[in-house]
Amino acid sequence: MALFTDGPISSIEDLTAQDSQLLNVANVEGIDVTQKLALAQEQLALDLTTLLDRMSFVSQASWLAPPPSLGSVVITPALKMWHTFHTLELVYADAFASQLNDRYAARRDQFHEQSKRASDQLAGTGIGIASTPVPQAAAPRVVAAAGSLPDNTYYVTMSWTNSTNEEGSPAVTSAITTSQSTLLVQPVAPPANATGWNVYVGTEPDGLELQNASPIAAGQTWLQPDTVTTGGREPGTGQPANYLRPAPRVIQRG
Repeated sequence: MALFTDGPISSIEDLTAQDSQLLNVANVEGIDVTQKLALAQEQLALDLTTLLDRMSFVSQASWLAPPPSLGSVVITPALKMWHTFHTLELVYADAFASQLNDRYAARRDQFHEQSKRASDQLAGTGIGIASTPVPQAAAPRVVAAAGSLPDNTYYVTMSWTNSTNEEGSPAVTSAITTSQSTLLVQPVAPPANATGWNVYVGTEPDGLELQNASPIAAGQTWLQPDTVTTGGREPGTGQPANYLRPAPRVIQRG
């Protein structure tokens, strides 16, 4: 899973999966759903930061490790559901404030309760923590270079790895069309704790596969050979949590 700080936790598709009327309501009432997604994540960030500051150590491993920060929080299913339902609560709170419609108030209250249940579940299962968090990679610089890769449009992404070869979330996919050349991939803005990186290439945006046999050193570039390796694994979704941090209480808004 991705880190909390990698970007949006939930998508509009996640919201509509829970409420099929969402887009119609947002259109009628002039509500920017993308803005509500961002606002909900900002509010969860404040709550989680306060919660992490209050949490007590629960094991010797925790005592020896530095206190976790928001940048080490991994998006678990409970955390994603909390964000989804809190966003829906904000949408319907806005709709109710505009129209004072009891139907909107009922939906607001419903999603508030579901948000609370999701946050309670997070408290029960614990907050996922990555011991050595690897941020999502920025889109690499992809340019044509001397070589004989078959002429085509190629799609490229990359992800950083840490000292234990845990892999962060992949970058937004880039595209390049070659003509009597190959492609050169140059990472940008390496995180301080990145020791290497992986490169994924394919001829379809949903068909990228790992090209390197082992992580490439953080300061090196990748020159694609004359063929694209097939049969490799696809890009991952981010590093998993190394442990779950007990959460005695999750702050509730409203």
